[in-house]
Amino acid sequence: MFDEDGLRRMSPQERQRLRQALAELDKPDPAARAATIRRRALVLAALIICCVVLAAWIGVLAVTLPRYYRAGGWRLAWVGFDVGLLLAFAATGWSVWRRRQILIVCLVVLATLLCTDAWFDVVLDARTSGFVLSLASALVIELPLATVAILGARRLLRITNAVMQRYRGESGPVPRLRDVTLAGVTPDRPLTDLLAEPEEHCPVPVGDRGAGSVS
Repeated sequence: MFDEDGLRRMSPQERQRLRQALAELDKPDPAARAATIRRRALVLAALIICCVVLAAWIGVLAVTLPRYYRAGGWRLAWVGFDVGLLLAFAATGWSVWRRRQILIVCLVVLATLLCTDAWFDVVLDARTSGFVLSLASALVIELPLATVAILGARRLLRITNAVMQRYRGESGPVPRLRDVTLAGVTPDRPLTDLLAEPEEHCPVPVGDRGAGSVS
């Protein structure tokens, strides 16, 4: 049993070792490792199949689609897309104002929609009088905003990983995003467990903890 005064008297190195020990205690039983590996293999196999099928479908479209096509619902398609882009901007602004973690998701969605908008504007306006305006809009407005959004999401993810690394008792620089494992996922704990029962893996809010002692 540690009281708050005892924790405060500990040196930063001692508190780091304590966090590391607590993180080790939270690791799951290694007996479930084999089942986890099988589930992961199934998910990877499904993703590989999807990639192969999609690549084949892209080849079919590249050969069979006509160079020119008169589309129906053109106004509805673009107005609907811009409404979605407006909602993405609004959700991003709200999450910035409220300082919510969902800001990371909003920034990624916003960047994706901006890049999509730039792509279709430029490609569909090729060989038309509006091509120069579409290209300028993509290079000056849409792609720079998408870059800012992606860089913002990256920075927030790195900050989140730095905080998690600190509370796991780990020191050193924050690793690159592609080297960071999913939070709460270990070789013995499948991702499906986290998706099915998220409430069991969330820390207790500060206001709900007993004051003055840690057991």
